[in-house]
Amino acid sequence: MSILLIGDPAPDFTLNATHGTTISLSAYRGSKNVLIAFFPLAFTSTCTAEMCAFTEEFAKFESHDVAVIPISVDSVPTLKEYKAKHAIAMEMASDFRREASRAFGVLNEEKFYSNRSYFLVDKAGVLRWAHVETVNGERRGNGELLAAIAALTR
Repeated sequence: MSILLIGDPAPDFTLNATHGTTISLSAYRGSKNVLIAFFPLAFTSTCTAEMCAFTEEFAKFESHDVAVIPISVDSVPTLKEYKAKHAIAMEMASDFRREASRAFGVLNEEKFYSNRSYFLVDKAGVLRWAHVETVNGERRGNGELLAAIAALTR
């Protein structure tokens, strides 16, 4: 498992998403900054609180020209149901094959899901900020995430 460093090019991915097509990191290159938010599993308490918080402040992320891409190892049908049940604003991506989680170094091989983590990628596709939770029951608040984004977009 390789460790990504700030300033490294972010690994590209193409994942099936809740809107019925795919999401690729490279599709945002040159147009938007991207906050990739790996989360362990849909329908769990911390993940639901996190996704609902993103939704509540979705406009703040968009106002900074940032696309938020939540990624989990859940299947697309599961993520669609989760998105609908909680009225989640963002399209969600399924890393069912665990390829993106491995590329970003956040797959918990023992439990076979992603550790909660955040990667801020600039418009050039370069990693500018990252945080991996030591405990999956913890999460970064939107204030901290928006502060990292504001530092990038100054």
